[in-house]
Amino acid sequence: MPTIRKASLDDSPRIADIYNWYIESTTITFEEEMVSAGDMAQSIAVTDHTRPWFVLEDDGLILGYAYAARWKDRSAYRFARETAIYLAPDNFGEGLGKQLYEHLIKALRETEVHALIAGIALPNEASIALHEKLGFVKLGEFEEVGKKFDNFLNVGYWQLVL
Repeated sequence: MPTIRKASLDDSPRIADIYNWYIESTTITFEEEMVSAGDMAQSIAVTDHTRPWFVLEDDGLILGYAYAARWKDRSAYRFARETAIYLAPDNFGEGLGKQLYEHLIKALRETEVHALIAGIALPNEASIALHEKLGFVKLGEFEEVGKKFDNFLNVGYWQLVL
């Protein structure tokens, strides 16, 4: 039975492995260079109650992770967070993403955070379905703002007001 817990720096290698699959194989992230465990450790190290990182694991193996990050640096944005979720590719379609993302949202509801923002590289029907199932609403779309694998890509933005 999978469990969810806060991510630790020791989780960085597995988290990097999961993310690197997305970098190498998909347009879901606009990263184009592989990340190291050290890169991930730096991101995890800045967590606090409004910027948590969670992992979903089963028998000690991390199956996915979700986190919240600052939306923008200016002070007035302090009540908004950008959220993200990544599952290892062999765990798609099992409901694990919903379970993990619900945990993240619940944790953020217990803080002063007021709005969650998700940027989704398009097309990505699975991510759209997950976000809308959890109450996110599409607010807009930027056309051809990223280029990966020789294709210009759109990014849509979904928001959940807590």
